[in-house]
Amino acid sequence: MAHATTKPKKALIALIVSLVLVGLALPAYITLQSVQPDPELRSIVKPYTFSLWRHELGALFRGLGGILRPGESVATDDTAVVREYFMLVGQIKDIESTIALTDGHEEETKMLEATLARLEERRSVIEARTKRILEKQIRQVLVDQEILNPLDRYLSINLVFPPLQFELEEPPSLLVISPRDRIELQERILLSPNLELEEKEAIESEVNDLGVSSLVVELSGFAGVWPTMVAEDLDLHRTLKIVIEEWLHQYLAFRPLGFLYLLDSIGVRKNGDIVTMNETLAGMVTVEISSEVISTFYQGDNMEDQSNEAGFDFDEEMRQTRIAVDEYLAQGKIEEAEKFMEEKGQHFIAEGYHIRELNQAYFAFHGIYAYKPASTSPIYDDLRELRGQSSSLKEFVDKVAAMTSYDDLQGAADCPWPRDNHQHQFKTLLFIFLSLTARGITPLMLAWCLRPRMRSW
Repeated sequence: MAHATTKPKKALIALIVSLVLVGLALPAYITLQSVQPDPELRSIVKPYTFSLWRHELGALFRGLGGILRPGESVATDDTAVVREYFMLVGQIKDIESTIALTDGHEEETKMLEATLARLEERRSVIEARTKRILEKQIRQVLVDQEILNPLDRYLSINLVFPPLQFELEEPPSLLVISPRDRIELQERILLSPNLELEEKEAIESEVNDLGVSSLVVELSGFAGVWPTMVAEDLDLHRTLKIVIEEWLHQYLAFRPLGFLYLLDSIGVRKNGDIVTMNETLAGMVTVEISSEVISTFYQGDNMEDQSNEAGFDFDEEMRQTRIAVDEYLAQGKIEEAEKFMEEKGQHFIAEGYHIRELNQAYFAFHGIYAYKPASTSPIYDDLRELRGQSSSLKEFVDKVAAMTSYDDLQGAADCPWPRDNHQHQFKTLLFIFLSLTARGITPLMLAWCLRPRMRSW
């Protein structure tokens, strides 16, 4: 009995020691961003590079101010504010599109701009409240699912960590690079948000001249900072999914699978299977959590994307395109593969699916999400089978989050998960410690979680 009670104490001591060291390790996270690309590539992207450390430093001060300021009380059933906010988002997008199409009609443009200003002002008034309501709703579902924090198997603390907080602002763009002779996620570089089309094409042209395939991708969310960044022009359903998925990435970063994904992201330890497992797990869990949020708080809202009325099967068409491209490249027919992708890209546009550039980099980026048709990975099927064998979403997350290789996933049916032996517990706590130390923003995260209790002290 005495032995059983010492384990949580040891885990608590490890966490406290980690947090103390983290307070001294803030520069570690700032510098651990990415292995520097080669000089030619670096010179191309330098004018457009996203300053991660500068954004994070600003977020630290904003987050610290949020901890010290009295918080606004919100209710999880206050859905009218949320619905109004996203109605305004849709109206603003429509008016912006209309203004872009008005050709020389000065009076009409002035009227539209006045309406736009009024809508934007109202949106800004209710934005903070909308965020707090969504955060509270998602936290409630996470608590109901018992997905709380990386140490919830060792400590009975009813605390969601990392704290679920997001900002509605444009995330950075992402430059994705793949070799031309195969589809592989070779390099990812953060670029400034809201790049013009001409800038994207100029970057891609110069990078492609280095003998690779490249693509500048607009991200909907970014979990590499805290609070997470979520695009501000999305609808309610898409926003919920992005907020949940980005939080899951931060949660998983304190577990073995997510920490190895972090090492891949900064170029220390490349592992394509780990990337795909992490992204696919986050996507699958997001679907379940977001569906629960909608059914609990927004009954009657349709979560399903509207299918193409013409009956065009995008998923099957994209899947067959990927298979054909892989076959071309396996035979060394690079030019034929690129011509085929160009033709297919035009076909998708004709069917109403705007894909700016269909190339190796496109498949390299979208291929890490094994549930997407652009992927040929078997990992999604393996994870779906394991989800069916799991008695709860929490059990499923714990199983996969503890894995450190694709072999673990393949052998999961034959192994007891989660593993309760001392070696596995030590490894789990070690990864938590390393992630805490690497992410210098952790003390602020913890302070935000304890915010209500701090005010009562």
